Amino acid sequence: MVGREVAQAVYGGKAKTHQRREKVLTVENVTMGMAVKNMSFSVYAGEVVGIAGLIGSGRTEIAKIVYGALKRNLVNGGTIRLRGKPIRYRVPRQAINDGIAYITEDRKANGFFETMVVDDNVYLGSLATRKGWSLLLSRAKRSKLASYWTLVQEPSIIFFDEPTRGVDVGTIPHIHGEIRRLADEGKAVVVISSYLPEILAVSDRILVARTGRIVAEFDAADATQDKILYAAVH
Repeated sequence: MVGREVAQAVYGGKAKTHQRREKVLTVENVTMGMAVKNMSFSVYAGEVVGIAGLIGSGRTEIAKIVYGALKRNLVNGGTIRLRGKPIRYRVPRQAINDGIAYITEDRKANGFFETMVVDDNVYLGSLATRKGWSLLLSRAKRSKLASYWTLVQEPSIIFFDEPTRGVDVGTIPHIHGEIRRLADEGKAVVVISSYLPEILAVSDRILVARTGRIVAEFDAADATQDKILYAAVH
């Protein structure tokens, strides 16, 4: 529905490849039923990793497994390491306390309380952290907190699932700019998207998921839509 010229203006240009820093997340042979099968990859601080793939490829499921919203197989379920330490979260709050954030692809259904104002939603995000749980803030302080709305939980690893789905086209460059800024600050960022121009625009490194596995990896400089689509299908 978006014309080619508009799409080029919004998504145009490849992301610049940044120097890798500390390896913060390692996924090794993670398996969950038939949805995720021996999936493996790593994420480094200071980079944006794009995960492309068709619906049912396991791209969203692996993010939810890392975050503790889904559970990998108890036996032969693989290993997830956070800065070298094995992790297995029972609930997402444990992941939040360890600095992992997941922004859902269905934000209206799962991302916020639609009947509550912005500062109350942001305040609840803060309450999910270990530090924030003990804080009772006044309305004025909640409003001040909401002015710093960007990832109030102060994570070090952020999963964005379809970050621009349903977003006005004029807002997309701002969202991409925030994603880039987070990586430039040294955070590890994972972007899951079904729209290949978006993956190409924001990613330093691109992973392709198919049938529950990572089947291909590209540097941003070498990736094309044709290469990614071929890997996702064949």
